[in-house]
Amino acid sequence: MKFVAPASTDEVLVAAAKLGDHQAFLELWTRHSSRVFKATYRITGNREDAEDAIQGAWMKAYLHLNTFDGRAQFTTWLTRIAINSSLMILRRKRARPETSMDIGDGDTPQWEIADQTKSVEDLYTGQERVERLKRAICRLQPTLRDVVEIHQSEDRSVKEVAELAGISVAATKSRLLRARKILRRLLV
Repeated sequence: MKFVAPASTDEVLVAAAKLGDHQAFLELWTRHSSRVFKATYRITGNREDAEDAIQGAWMKAYLHLNTFDGRAQFTTWLTRIAINSSLMILRRKRARPETSMDIGDGDTPQWEIADQTKSVEDLYTGQERVERLKRAICRLQPTLRDVVEIHQSEDRSVKEVAELAGISVAATKSRLLRARKILRRLLV
């Protein structure tokens, strides 16, 4: 008869991984990869970016595992890292938008060209407004900033934001309302 040890808890696996047990970290990865991938996919909206985000999240979790203090569950800590990785990918994509190229008849590339009807002043004013908003969002306290950033990524619903942030729908609505009031004051 073979004795099978009960499955270790996340706390036990984290403690073992902190001591250098790579198998323990692999077990954590096996347990939580699917769930964390789903969270990154909901934020990024595509598989490639979600895979990049989860890879970055696991790398950060591995490198900073000793900073995990156990006040939250491991899955909560890991999901927060994954959400931040996803949001960073979205920010980078916004900062450097990709240009699409369609091949039309005759196999000649047809580039999408920005609308030239706006004056330079209008474009500059619009850009300046966006930069002011970004700076104002950065000045929000982290709990409000996170909810706003998640809400703005792919224009998420309040329910989706609540799930991703790990808070109730009522708390999400409250934080979004407070953030909007603060942003209005900052942007006046």
